[in-house]
Amino acid sequence: MDQYMWIMWIVLGVALIVAEVFTLGFVLFWFGLGSIVAAFFAYLGFGLGTQFLVFAMISTVLTVLSRTIFANYYSHDDADKLKSGVDSLPGQFGTVITASHGALGKGAVKVFGSTWTAFPEDNDQPLVEGEKVEVVRVEGASVYVRKPEELPEWRDDED
Repeated sequence: MDQYMWIMWIVLGVALIVAEVFTLGFVLFWFGLGSIVAAFFAYLGFGLGTQFLVFAMISTVLTVLSRTIFANYYSHDDADKLKSGVDSLPGQFGTVITASHGALGKGAVKVFGSTWTAFPEDNDQPLVEGEKVEVVRVEGASVYVRKPEELPEWRDDED
């Protein structure tokens, strides 16, 4: 039986590599490679304990190295995320299309062609129709805006 152990390791390795195709974790591949290396040791005549030790060491080292490499090159920081939709609104500029009214200072602001219900961030500063405002935050279907200290140069209409 020991002379055929290398065939079992090869079958296990190929099965693990094929199973990797159907999983998302990218772990079974490394265990499949560990099995193939253990098959080589079995073919050379090493005992079952040595074969299993080689399998465990190779599989573990490859898994740890791949996780380290993926963590370094494919970071998941918020700075790397592409902001789209509502997440991209804070910091953008819009135009007040309906002035403030009511106790909360409710108005309407157009940002990127979409009209949003808007409230002034500071209730002492009412929204005036036609003025430029900066979106501070989004809460539900409403935006909170403020008058910017200065507009970006390409937005100035002073010419």
